[in-house]
Amino acid sequence: MTAPRQSPRRRPPRRRRRASWLRPLALVAAGLLLFLLGIGLGRALEEEPAGGTRTQVRTLRPVPLTPAQETVTVTVTGTSR
Repeated sequence: MTAPRQSPRRRPPRRRRRASWLRPLALVAAGLLLFLLGIGLGRALEEEPAGGTRTQVRTLRPVPLTPAQETVTVTVTGTSR
């Protein structure tokens, strides 16, 4: 009796290892970009428009009404259906 033959094991292909400094550098660059975009947005929101429309808010007070000169009374009798 002979032992069953085992097929030779294949090694998985080697993965190329990226440079260890590439990922932290990309993260720092992305963080710097976000920081600069935030500063630019803050400055844009802070500036007033030159020669644009200006909004003014004011409260209007009601004008007093004059009293009614005559009173009208309406009387309704019965209902029609």
